[in-house]
Amino acid sequence: MQTIPAPVAQLIETLAELPGVGRKTAARLTFFLLRDKSDLAARLATALQELRERTRFCSVCYNITEDDPCPICADPSRDHATICVVEEPLDVIALEQAEVYKGVYHVLHGVLSPSEGMFVENLRIGELLARVRKGGVREVILATNPTGEGDWTAAYLVTQLRPLDVRVTRLGRGLPVGGDLEYADVVTLTRAMEGREEV
Repeated sequence: MQTIPAPVAQLIETLAELPGVGRKTAARLTFFLLRDKSDLAARLATALQELRERTRFCSVCYNITEDDPCPICADPSRDHATICVVEEPLDVIALEQAEVYKGVYHVLHGVLSPSEGMFVENLRIGELLARVRKGGVREVILATNPTGEGDWTAAYLVTQLRPLDVRVTRLGRGLPVGGDLEYADVVTLTRAMEGREEV
């Protein structure tokens, strides 16, 4: 005999699939939504539907966007000869909020991590190399996080970019080892961008 109604159990199972959300947290969130007297559940459902319907990946940089190309790629005042390679869209947001970079981006959507099933073909590496091969790119800044996987991904990118006659730099180590770009403060990001090094 099932003691939890099927819709409740389904929402708990679905929420538990989110990163960082365990089964207990999923259950707490579900029961919060059940008890909530406002229209939070309806607004959440609408926001999720609009997320699926109105957002896409930019066909140039693979950042999230409503318009293609994204506003950064479409902006003629940006330095299109400099590409900053980041792991995730959240990293673009962090760098843009710091206002330390005026070039364009390329979002990999992860890092090399065979143990988690992330290989070269799972990332937007081929698309990055195609952008550089088209010409007009002077510098590629590797802004992967200073973690084992981020360093490994950056090292792999260096081997692929070196033959393409482009300057390859890496953010300075003002970022803490093992930290994520999205959590860095403005001063740290500014120093890391200004202190980038040839690789």
